[in-house]
Amino acid sequence: MKIDALVAEIGSTTTILNAFDNLDSDNPRFLGSGFAPTTVELGDVIVGLNQAKANLMQNLKVSELVAKETFASSSAAGGLKMSVHGLVYDMTVKAAKEAALGAGANLKMITSGILDEYQIDEIKNQKLNIIMISGGVDFGERKTALENARKIAEVKLSIPVIYAGNIQNHNLVKKYFLDNNQENYLYLSNNVYPKIDVLEVENTRKIIQNVFEKHIVQAPGMEHVKEMISESIIPTPGAVMEASKLLQKSLGDLVTVDVGGATTDIHSVTEGKEEINKILIAPEPFAKRTVEGDLGVYINKDYIINAIGKDKLCKELKLSIEELELLIRNYQPIPDEKQLPLTERLTETAFDIAIKRHSGRLVYMYNSSGKVTYAEGKDLSNVLYIIATGGALTRLPNRDIIIKRVLSKQNELLLSPSPKTKILIDNSYIMASLGVLSKKHPEAALKLMKQSLEII
Repeated sequence: MKIDALVAEIGSTTTILNAFDNLDSDNPRFLGSGFAPTTVELGDVIVGLNQAKANLMQNLKVSELVAKETFASSSAAGGLKMSVHGLVYDMTVKAAKEAALGAGANLKMITSGILDEYQIDEIKNQKLNIIMISGGVDFGERKTALENARKIAEVKLSIPVIYAGNIQNHNLVKKYFLDNNQENYLYLSNNVYPKIDVLEVENTRKIIQNVFEKHIVQAPGMEHVKEMISESIIPTPGAVMEASKLLQKSLGDLVTVDVGGATTDIHSVTEGKEEINKILIAPEPFAKRTVEGDLGVYINKDYIINAIGKDKLCKELKLSIEELELLIRNYQPIPDEKQLPLTERLTETAFDIAIKRHSGRLVYMYNSSGKVTYAEGKDLSNVLYIIATGGALTRLPNRDIIIKRVLSKQNELLLSPSPKTKILIDNSYIMASLGVLSKKHPEAALKLMKQSLEII
């Protein structure tokens, strides 16, 4: 069978292979999916990818499957592991952090100011994929970013380094890396914080994803995946962000939620309300991602259970403490009928906490005129749609009810989505794959996304 495209999603635990056809027509088709465990532990993720292809062929009832184009996203082996080093945390560091997270990074280290010897040692030990240096508005402070660039060049880690600080430093930064034979690992970007209260992160996000694709050899076997993928390889969270941005252009402002086994990711694509923007303490990016590393319904279930309280869980689920403990001991990544109510309750709490952390808030301050209202963080009050993707919110029977319950919990100080926000489910669970596909086939990706969301 010959088709237009295969898109692999190589996760930390599961590898998915999605098949698509008729991408250049008015009627693009999603053909089906194949699944297999990700085989990092076997020393080669290609094993899991081949198993997923075999499963896909079985599901499609074909003996041969040939694609014109092959794409991939990956979060295997910890995904895109980055560190960010800037000048002032609430300014240039925050801007660099927003660029990294929006590109799909897993931030392992964030620092402000000139790096000391202990921080340099930590950078050495992190096994990073990319380092980002920021600092100083254009034609402003130069020393911090220059010193950090020099120190990182001298360590000679031979991994990609993106410089996204004061553009006056470009020539000296290039000299530091040339002097240490690291010039092939240096990437110069526009300043992520070129002026006070101005964020410009999109150019840097594109560089991060391009660098990731070029250097993705950290997961065992990923060098072989590069050989068999003819098109883009980007971080899976970055692919979800690409899909969210494409969808926002067609539907309007939205939030995408992915409650996973290890983390809960929130992607928001919205300018927010004009009246809120006028009172913002600091700027926010148009497209923002937060990742909550403590909110996963499998690997990090114990944190969520403790946040709810076992006594409360027993009362809500009508279980004895012994029955609850037995459920927890036998907890599986794919819940059975007995486990479903517990998994749904954990999913609700993970989403509730994550959306509150992502949302901005109103704050009160006092000056000579009395109490004044300001806003900080991302304004989600103008959002029209909640897009649910990921395993939990696309597969749990009561997913719509879970989302509605979270949206109903209003706090007048939080700039969170309204209870009237429309809920859309990624029923085919293909949003990440379509984010990758959108790099070359945006029109087909958008149509397929709307089909999965059942809005055509």
